[in-house]
Amino acid sequence: MVSPSPLRPLEYDALKDRAVAKLQALVRIPTVSDRDPDEIDKASFDRFLEELRHHFPLLHKHLDLTRIHTHGLLFHWPGLSDQRPVVLMAHLDVVPVEGEWQHHAFGADLVDAPDGSPGGDKKVVWGRGTLDDKGCLTAICEAVERLLERGHTPNQDLWLSFGADEEVSGKCAPKAVEHLRERGVRPWFVLDEGGAVAHEAFPGVKPAIAVIGVTEKGVTSVELRVEGRGGHASTPAKMGPTARLARAILRLEKAPFHASAPAPTIELISRIAPHAPGPMRAIMKRASNRPNILTRALIAAGPESAAMTRTTATVTTLQGSPALNVIASTAKAGVNIRIMVGDTVATVMDHLSRAVHDKHVHLDVIEANEPSPISPYDDDDAFRLLESTIAEAFPDAVASPYVQTGATDSRFFTAICERVYRFAPFRMSKAQRQAIHSYDEYLGVDAFAEGVLWYERLIEQLPD
Repeated sequence: MVSPSPLRPLEYDALKDRAVAKLQALVRIPTVSDRDPDEIDKASFDRFLEELRHHFPLLHKHLDLTRIHTHGLLFHWPGLSDQRPVVLMAHLDVVPVEGEWQHHAFGADLVDAPDGSPGGDKKVVWGRGTLDDKGCLTAICEAVERLLERGHTPNQDLWLSFGADEEVSGKCAPKAVEHLRERGVRPWFVLDEGGAVAHEAFPGVKPAIAVIGVTEKGVTSVELRVEGRGGHASTPAKMGPTARLARAILRLEKAPFHASAPAPTIELISRIAPHAPGPMRAIMKRASNRPNILTRALIAAGPESAAMTRTTATVTTLQGSPALNVIASTAKAGVNIRIMVGDTVATVMDHLSRAVHDKHVHLDVIEANEPSPISPYDDDDAFRLLESTIAEAFPDAVASPYVQTGATDSRFFTAICERVYRFAPFRMSKAQRQAIHSYDEYLGVDAFAEGVLWYERLIEQLPD
């Protein structure tokens, strides 16, 4: 049984009820983003901003607000100093609903916690966006609202950057960066979603691991395209577009990228080594000296840890003939690629071309992003602040840097800041992490409330 956070105040139950009600109200609004602007329900986004203003009146009264692009928000809370400004990030858009949900995806129902929920949660808020990323957005706003109620002024300027198109790699974050650049703001550090207080993160390791993303993989999308004559399905020719595409996909599957353990991964393993079972402990303690053995162990541990060792390429979309009795004249497959630190878009494209090995299969780049630079984590004041705040709120957890495998809006902020970190202060089980972008997404009410307290404590501890 995990002990409650030491940060819980005497009025914790009232705090929790108030914060959870706000989260439910925001989760109920289906702010689904889409790459096609005509497919977006703009009324839902308008309603979300109205609801946000209703639930956080002091935040809107005392902080300067700049609208970014369509529905993005950039709040400025002037501090006692502007020498080391801090940016806290989240996004208000969500991905579409997929799969069979146990409870309505936009119902924000308060239900009994599933078995295995971390932190002893008895109730959870069920719904799309609870984890990604309305939980962080609501927790940040509630932390600021509570501090404003007490008349608090942060030691440093605080910026809240809330994007509205993160899930489609949209324009809000780049435009927010440009606005800050024009105002001469060079953040001391930036904090966005990403890691979490992860339970069941590594086989045999009992403590939760509070993973802070110090870099993230570059997201690149490529389309495999094969053209052909097409025709009637009753007279097929050999190696038509669909067959040729299928062969290319299998060749990609059989040609994984080179695996290795980058420095943040080695640091992660070194930090959790004392908590590993006997046979693994010795290997993990020698992580820096035996990186090849460590890499093989991470791959064997499952897809979550294996993704930290290499660039991944996954076929996600397929397109062929529009009718069952028509041979496709064009067959396409979308490939989602997450580029590991050390690889580049150029080296990835070269690998794909060699793996497919077919001049009739065209590789069209749809989106290209390099991996983010590694932010400092060794003997760095900003990283130490995150670590110490984690230690206060989650004393049972082991804090560590890691390679963020998913993409966040924070990657754009590396253009103006060398310290870009990714951490959501919520306890999450393995099942919860698997529900992100899938079905049955939920967040424990105590996990959420303690996340509010974490943000509050972080802001209080900004140095002068």
